[in-house]
Amino acid sequence: MATTTNHTSDPAREPDLTTPAPATERGARSTGRRTTGTRTTTRRSNGRTRTATAAARGSTRTSTQPRTRVEEATHLASRALFVPVGAGLIVRDDVVSTVRDLAARYGTIEGIERELKRYERRGGTARNRFEKQVRRARTKFERDLRSRRRSVERVVRQNRRQLEGQVRNVRRDLDRQSKVVTGQFEKIVSSAHGLIS
Repeated sequence: MATTTNHTSDPAREPDLTTPAPATERGARSTGRRTTGTRTTTRRSNGRTRTATAAARGSTRTSTQPRTRVEEATHLASRALFVPVGAGLIVRDDVVSTVRDLAARYGTIEGIERELKRYERRGGTARNRFEKQVRRARTKFERDLRSRRRSVERVVRQNRRQLEGQVRNVRRDLDRQSKVVTGQFEKIVSSAHGLIS
């Protein structure tokens, strides 16, 4: 099996960029620009080392997978055996923890009383919340009903006023026309009496 060396960043190998360089290195570097370039190069090479390390890890992972048919068959057989066993053990652990939790909660009279009080508080909270929602809904319904009743009453009053005004106008017109017709009829009758006599 191929082994890979882990090229993680070792502080002893990397140059310390925060402390000033020794006098011999300062002499070799004449300008600040060169120092910055050197630091950039060092950082780039460290980045390349990290990338190479990640690639080596990836190749290590792929090298552990079975390559021959026998190894692959062994791997599949072990998976077929371990999966149900692991699932059964997880279910058993869950059941055991649930039973322990229930025994811790309800194992003593004090525990039972504590849980009953907790349930009672929860029920009271739910009842209060429900009553508050019902009151809110009833208040909103009554408010909407009052506003609609007011608007209907307003429309009915307006329509009644309009109708009464129109009836008065029609009655006035009828009275006026009946007076005109009565006057004309009386003239006709009086002229007919005059002609007859």
